Amino acid sequence: MTELAIGNAVPDFTAEATNDTTVTLSELKGKNVVIYFYPKDNTPGCTTEGQDFRDAIAEFEANNTVIFGVSRDSIRVHTNFRAKHEFPFELISDPEEALCKHFDVIKLKKLYGKEYMGIERSTFLMDGEGVLRNEWRKVKVKGHVDEVLEAVKAL
Repeated sequence: MTELAIGNAVPDFTAEATNDTTVTLSELKGKNVVIYFYPKDNTPGCTTEGQDFRDAIAEFEANNTVIFGVSRDSIRVHTNFRAKHEFPFELISDPEEALCKHFDVIKLKKLYGKEYMGIERSTFLMDGEGVLRNEWRKVKVKGHVDEVLEAVKAL
């Protein structure tokens, strides 16, 4: 498998998303793609991050960019989360962690002294040719969408 590194083409993938959509990277050729991974629907940080992407959607679209959010939540939970917050982009359900492993975002985390494997909040930007142009790991929500938008505009 090709190593996921800036400047390399991201290996193709297909994943199930909300609205009965199937997302296939190779079918998005010609568009910039932002994929952001987050731990769980309906939690404060994940809700804020989704709302920030929602509120900037017009600028992303003006720069020929589509956005997808990814977590391990089910399509049903995603559908409710998306509707509740009026997200204008699809959420990808990855309960088997296939996409999470594809982008290497499953990391050892700690909460209240307990260790577990979970999604490290991360964002990836691919250009219209499917080449990884930027990645953000261990994302802090505040100001993050602005950083991603600046990177999109620089493409």
